[in-house]
Amino acid sequence: MNNVDPDQSAALDVMLPLVPLYGWTPRALAEALKQAGADPSEADWRFPGGAPEMIEGFLALSLERAVLRAEPEMAGEMRLGKRVRSLVAALLAELALHKEATRRALSWLILPRQAALSARLMATLVDGLWHAAGDQSSDFNWYTKRATLAAIMLPTLLFWLNDMDFDNEATLAFFDRRLAGLALVGRAKARMKTLCQGIIGPRSGRAAA
Repeated sequence: MNNVDPDQSAALDVMLPLVPLYGWTPRALAEALKQAGADPSEADWRFPGGAPEMIEGFLALSLERAVLRAEPEMAGEMRLGKRVRSLVAALLAELALHKEATRRALSWLILPRQAALSARLMATLVDGLWHAAGDQSSDFNWYTKRATLAAIMLPTLLFWLNDMDFDNEATLAFFDRRLAGLALVGRAKARMKTLCQGIIGPRSGRAAA
């Protein structure tokens, strides 16, 4: 995700406490600006894209701060998967500061009419997580890693909404199980492909008799 504009970051910080009351709306931002002593009319140009831009900015800002939060734990960790897990844990901790606002955002994103936006934001989020973890893969591996994480990130966030643990351990355990499950499926597919190739042999250009 791109770094959030400083003006938008400041606006989000004053707006987030009011999102549970007003939702991801210009009214929430205008009320927040008024309470902060700023001109409420600034809401018209802070996020001209409306709710999608607000939510995208919120996720980008949360990721940006999660990276800073996770840096001490990642510093001595060489395993890429562990670094990603540290980032996911840090992201959950950041989102927990505004859990009801996050709930509002996710509830809006999972609406059928927001499917394209949701897919784009999740793709951007997981790419940001892999990039922050130091992933330097390319070609097929690049897509595989991101598709794998994207497949479990939204379910993990939805599970987290009902996780009352302060340390998010239940959610992280859910994340680990889903990740392990996908890894098992991937290995099973690879073994099946190898087995089939051994039985059938290389394809020939001849049509079957």
